[in-house]
Amino acid sequence: MKKTEYLTGARKMLYNQYIKIYVFFHFLGRFFAGEIKPSHFIRFLRRLLYFLSKMKLNKYVKTGKYIKLNLYVPVFPSKAFFKACKKVYISDQKMPCISVLISVTSACRYNCEHCYQKLDRGKDLDIGMLCEVTKQLDKMGVSFFNIEGGEPFLVYDRLKKVCESVETGEIWVNSTGDGMTPERLAELKAIGVRGVMFSIHSDDPEQINSFMQSGKAWENLTKGIEMCHRAGLEVASNTCIEKEQYFDGTFEKILDLTKSLGVSIIQLIKPKPSGGWLGKEVSYFSQSDIAYVESLVHKYNNDGEYRDYPFIAAQIFDERSDMFGCTAGGTDRFYINAKGDVQPCEFLNISYGNLKEEEFSEIYDRMRRSFEKAGDRWLCETCSAKVAEIVSENNITSLPLNKELSQKVIENWDRGKVPEFYDEVTKI
Repeated sequence: MKKTEYLTGARKMLYNQYIKIYVFFHFLGRFFAGEIKPSHFIRFLRRLLYFLSKMKLNKYVKTGKYIKLNLYVPVFPSKAFFKACKKVYISDQKMPCISVLISVTSACRYNCEHCYQKLDRGKDLDIGMLCEVTKQLDKMGVSFFNIEGGEPFLVYDRLKKVCESVETGEIWVNSTGDGMTPERLAELKAIGVRGVMFSIHSDDPEQINSFMQSGKAWENLTKGIEMCHRAGLEVASNTCIEKEQYFDGTFEKILDLTKSLGVSIIQLIKPKPSGGWLGKEVSYFSQSDIAYVESLVHKYNNDGEYRDYPFIAAQIFDERSDMFGCTAGGTDRFYINAKGDVQPCEFLNISYGNLKEEEFSEIYDRMRRSFEKAGDRWLCETCSAKVAEIVSENNITSLPLNKELSQKVIENWDRGKVPEFYDEVTKI
């Protein structure tokens, strides 16, 4: 595994200039090749600089020649990175979605209490159909593919086939480590998988076993991370903790643990009232609570004292109104669950249609019409009570809601105002 470096302070500023120059000359070449209209070139570059500026407070992760600026933006200077940059190209069409989360199976030997798939029941989608949709997404401009289960290594052949369907895109796999082997990791790396995201919601092995309801959760986690390091794969963590744990020292202990395990990126997820937590009061953070969490994130990402700690990619920061807002519904990302439901977000238990019943393009266009403009409301939180109400009224035992019942949620939601990025970039 190549050494991981973290770029902060003056060194990050120097690399920022290098990235801007590199990007300019890359697209200058595309301009002279006739791929970019002369009337669009300067506007496109200005938009692109604005897009990159929204990541300036991030801690950059450098591995070899590649630099990670943002979790869901492929590493610079990969082909997938420049594909993602085309999001801000001048066009009469909506800005393209550049990220997708795809579930290859609902099979899992764990029983995490907060799982957003906890009530997803049904047969896994035909793998040929899922691979064909993955290829369509690649051609549509998606550049970041996050593949998950359940536990994807329990259906390794399905996982491998979906990964092989991606031609130009960065691939990360979500896993608990269950079913992982060195041989499988070596094969995935050869296909083009960049890294694996593990769930780390505590610093205590017994609490991890208890939360995931498996006596082997900690063992599978640590062995899996070690196997990834030996295979030369990046390691990230998905970390979801409740409000009190930001104030009692748990957050700092998790940061120490991830540093010791060689985790390079932490995706910090605010508790969501979906799946196993649907309708529950788990998501309330006051404005002062959010400000405090943001201050912790800023400290670990930018203070020299914490230079060797992982980069924290915090949803509560990226999804603020003065940043990108809620990126669901193909605004920037969306979700396909194991049984083929196309959902705006994994944390919003509604569906725009199922791939077993309709063509993907039909379902996707329906969803994008609902998300005509970006919004700053976190729909997974504001719509949770309505979803729970519909579940109760209709004695529903499986999620997400079908597309007809989902419409009852969609027709009354408030998306909020257009976030700063999407408002400003269209004016450039």
